[in-house]
Amino acid sequence: MSTSGLDAQSSKAEIEAILQVIASVEHAQNNELPEEFLRLFRADAIWTTGGGKRLFGIEEISAFTHQVLPGGMQDLTITFELEHVLFIRPDVAAVKLRQIYQTPEGPDVGSPLWVMAKENGRWLLTAAQNIGAPDDELDSATTSRPIFDPGR
Repeated sequence: MSTSGLDAQSSKAEIEAILQVIASVEHAQNNELPEEFLRLFRADAIWTTGGGKRLFGIEEISAFTHQVLPGGMQDLTITFELEHVLFIRPDVAAVKLRQIYQTPEGPDVGSPLWVMAKENGRWLLTAAQNIGAPDDELDSATTSRPIFDPGR
């Protein structure tokens, strides 16, 4: 992980704080808790869903989240694995994740990139884009892309 501009102790503390945000996103999505999810965003955030829907600002993110999250995780679970953090500045980080959906049809893997900004001592989601990982990262037994299906 790149920690330019941060000493080792600061870097470790900031990564731990970022891991807490990742855990909160995972918890909010798995438990279908829109308000918990929305508290993790800046008011002017940009969010691009795995299906390519572009959302600008917390109002659009909120409307979309309240529409899809209740019931959207039925028969699904999601986990996030932190792959890399690049501190652009001490208070701005690019966070690369591996997102694994467990579905009745099998796993599907996403590759989100989150830009996070630290404001008033809290790391917040500022800009995010989610895409499916290449097919070669999927279990060879997987025959479909239930989450990142281009036809969805």
